[in-house]
Amino acid sequence: MALCFRTIVRGTVNLLSCRDPQLVKTFCISGVVRYGKQQCITLKQSIQLVSIRHSATSALTACCSKKVGLLTRWIPQLKSSSILRFGTKSSKPRQNGSVRHQSGVAAEAQAAGPVIPPYAQKIVGGWLLGCCGMVVGAVVLGGVTRLTESGLSMTDWHLIKGMKPPRTKEEWQAEFDRYKQFPEYKYVHREITLSEFKWIWRMEYAHRMWGRTIGLAFIFPAAYFWKKGWLSKGMKPRVLIYGSLLLFQGLLGWYMVKSGLKEPQPTDMPRVSQYRLAAHLGSAFALYSLMLWGGMSQVLQYRPIASSKYLPLLRKCAHGTMALVFVTALSGAFVAGLDAGLVYNSFPKMADKWIPDDIMAIEPKYKNVFENPTTVQFDHRILGTTTVTAVAGLWLLARRVPLPARANLAVNCMLAMSAAQITLGICTLLYFVPTKLAAVHQSGSLTLLSIALWFAHEIRKVPK
Repeated sequence: MALCFRTIVRGTVNLLSCRDPQLVKTFCISGVVRYGKQQCITLKQSIQLVSIRHSATSALTACCSKKVGLLTRWIPQLKSSSILRFGTKSSKPRQNGSVRHQSGVAAEAQAAGPVIPPYAQKIVGGWLLGCCGMVVGAVVLGGVTRLTESGLSMTDWHLIKGMKPPRTKEEWQAEFDRYKQFPEYKYVHREITLSEFKWIWRMEYAHRMWGRTIGLAFIFPAAYFWKKGWLSKGMKPRVLIYGSLLLFQGLLGWYMVKSGLKEPQPTDMPRVSQYRLAAHLGSAFALYSLMLWGGMSQVLQYRPIASSKYLPLLRKCAHGTMALVFVTALSGAFVAGLDAGLVYNSFPKMADKWIPDDIMAIEPKYKNVFENPTTVQFDHRILGTTTVTAVAGLWLLARRVPLPARANLAVNCMLAMSAAQITLGICTLLYFVPTKLAAVHQSGSLTLLSIALWFAHEIRKVPK
């Protein structure tokens, strides 16, 4: 038996080194190796030679235990399939083993789920990115609604009934009379007319209806893709999380508005709670980030990165910078909720001091971080400056790693956007928070977060 094994191996090696096309053809077509009378290995199906240039580029490898088996690999120049038939005693075990192997592969494929065609992945990714764009519109519209003091003009909330706006003069007057019963009219908009009320009411109505539109644009395609089998096993729980966050976002928006309909403290103005505003904005940013990451995973093809000792550190710094951008944007919600942008309108100092005197004016001290306008603005300045510094450091670190072109573009855009964002913030402060400039500054924070997510996604570690 050992002699038979050596004979097969020697014949295989000779085939590899052979430069005679006719000899290769004869060996492949005959395919017979005999050893005494005990075993016979025959190539049952003849192989048709397509083209041979100078040498065979693939090999037959043989293995032998008690019974001899012959394994074949394709020769690229030969176009056919080879079926090896063994002796009578050895044919059944080989067949059973092959069946078991095929059954195992089929079971693994069935466990992994159906294969999703590439075009379906592109469609799902485009749908998620489209929902991201709609979330951006909701954030911008919500910021303008807050800046124009329109958010408290609608004093009730109904999921279906609230979709119908007033049409007649009587309906508008009834809505205006209802608004007059709440603190914002009594202390802020005492002199407002019906036509002016209609404008702020329509701003809030547009924001709410846009949120409902996002829900419809998400739910119906999600159900369709789920039924079609276009959502992978990993994507299905993510879609459920996206839908839950959307529902939570709508409920949280009304919970925020309710805080501004209460009678304020004697020394305060009627406004929504800065805590609820930060939660509302933060949940919108979280939903946007998750959707954007999922959409990019479906649309963008992974580009491998050359090995570098700085690559693991770059990945950690990219995620850290992304988290810092998120926290800075969240601190901006506290600035907006307390109108902290209207105090100390100078930069870099605050009233000719690096640290203002009233930075710890509230007792207990920890409340200053969230309830003192001076402290909140000071914290936002520090976080903004730290974010720009972190982005610059990340950009310098990225120069040491041989990144693909798309990743290089992302980190360059992040550096440029961070510089633009801090410039917008300083101008917003110096010009006493004009509506248009403040809205652009808020949108800039979401843009910077998007680019940070893009860069982190480009250099992510993909399991082998």
